[in-house]
Amino acid sequence: MPAFPEAFLVSTGVVALGEIGDKTQLLALMLAARYRRPWPIAAGILVATLLNHALAGALGAAVAAWLGPQLLRWIVGVSFLAMAAWMLVPDEAGELDGRGGRYGVFATTLLCFFLAEMGDKTQIATVALAARYPGLVAVVAGSTLGLMLANVPAVFLGEKAARRLPMRLVHAAGAALFAGLGVLILLGLSPIGS
Repeated sequence: MPAFPEAFLVSTGVVALGEIGDKTQLLALMLAARYRRPWPIAAGILVATLLNHALAGALGAAVAAWLGPQLLRWIVGVSFLAMAAWMLVPDEAGELDGRGGRYGVFATTLLCFFLAEMGDKTQIATVALAARYPGLVAVVAGSTLGLMLANVPAVFLGEKAARRLPMRLVHAAGAALFAGLGVLILLGLSPIGS
């Protein structure tokens, strides 16, 4: 499989699974409930994610340039195992409650999402994926699409639909995926870590 589609598809899947039930998804629900204007909220999420994941991807690409392939494989593999454990810890909305309406819905969403993604598991996954794949654009596009796939339905369908998802099962499936990929990477059996 050529590098662009692989990097794009893997990044999309990993981030979409990692984002389900995440604090930024809870933030999307809160913003949707507070403002009831889904289009500016979705646009704010998109711009914030592109900016945040582009920075994360650039960091990952720089790290990959500094490290050799063996050390990089171990770092990425262990990172995926850590993300698997992190998936099992439920997120809470925290202090970002969607206030700040004086800046408008779009600007409030952009700022809240950009800050909420700092140090988040999907941002760290983007760093790791960009360290693995040479196609920064594919990784950022895929991770952004994955985040949008998880958050835009939350914005448009609201809290009622999100409450019906079995979050423990979703988190367990995501953790299993991250753990499986981490083990395969460490064993040198996954194209993600090669």
